[in-house]
Amino acid sequence: MAANTKTARNGRLNTTWVTVLLSAFGLVAAWVLLNLIIGGKCTGTCVVDTLSQALRYATPICFAALCGVVCERAGVVDIGIEGKMLMAAMVAYGVNLFAFQILKNSMGAEAAANTSRWLALLFAVLSSMLLAALHAWVSISIKADQIISGTVINILSIGVTGYFYRQYLAENIPPGPGTFPIWKIPFLSDIPVIGPILFQQKPLVYAMLLLVILINYILFFTPWGLRTRAVGEHPRAADTLGINVLRTRYINVLVGGLIAGLGGAWFTLEGVDVFNPLMTNGLGFIGLAAMIFGKWTPFGALLGAMIFGLGNSVTSTISIFRPDIPSQFPQMLPYLLTIIILTGVVGRAMPPAADGQPYEKG
Repeated sequence: MAANTKTARNGRLNTTWVTVLLSAFGLVAAWVLLNLIIGGKCTGTCVVDTLSQALRYATPICFAALCGVVCERAGVVDIGIEGKMLMAAMVAYGVNLFAFQILKNSMGAEAAANTSRWLALLFAVLSSMLLAALHAWVSISIKADQIISGTVINILSIGVTGYFYRQYLAENIPPGPGTFPIWKIPFLSDIPVIGPILFQQKPLVYAMLLLVILINYILFFTPWGLRTRAVGEHPRAADTLGINVLRTRYINVLVGGLIAGLGGAWFTLEGVDVFNPLMTNGLGFIGLAAMIFGKWTPFGALLGAMIFGLGNSVTSTISIFRPDIPSQFPQMLPYLLTIIILTGVVGRAMPPAADGQPYEKG
């Protein structure tokens, strides 16, 4: 038993080192390719700005991937992440806008803006968790097809957000309080290269990085994580050992909804101070691709999200330095990366054994 545990640990360490080396090689290759495209103009500040922007773009993708990790480790497939993020983005924008108008006369503009943003984040998370509860009820209690349930949530979100946008958010909108400001971490933000990339970001970026560490610890180093993985791999055996399979799945799906809500709030509380229909632009599905690329692990999901985030930031850099290149070509890069990565990963990455399978208590 001890020998097997040691072998498994060594295998994980070797895989980690391979991942780190491949990531470093990928970053160098991306930098070389970028300079070839834009004529060697991306050096120094350009590289730092591109990587900092890549982390920002990776944030909603990583939230989506983490939602998928939490749900699928418990055996529940959730392709409704896109819909949850879209709903959260709309709710965050609406609450931020109207709460600011209500509070600014009594609190002052600055205090009202700060309060309205945090209220908006809270309601965004609650709206996403409400959709997650619907998905949990349909797929766990009713035992409907989980793919269809997630698809229904996506369609429902498109309809609801489209209706509220046309009715209340499309025109005659007063000025809002804006997005979260950048938080510079004292001392750490002054570190050359690393400081501007990691420690001069907005709060949801920091929340994403902390969540990666927290979820990895909970999944692999706590009793709850062990129960979650047992439920996702062999629910019958977990039930035999006294683990409440249905309750574990419910909790994980609701926590996944909370995480997806943070990803949706990013669009209107950190990205832009405006809501547009379908503004999530498929990033929820790209988050699922990052989850598969990361083999259902939080750090792997972060790495996958960073690859897609780098694709988006490189698109912006190319548009600045090479305006002669049609904008459609750089914009295709994140989706081409999705296809290439999934082509190389799917079939090799094994999901939890009971993923997507309803559980009937014997």
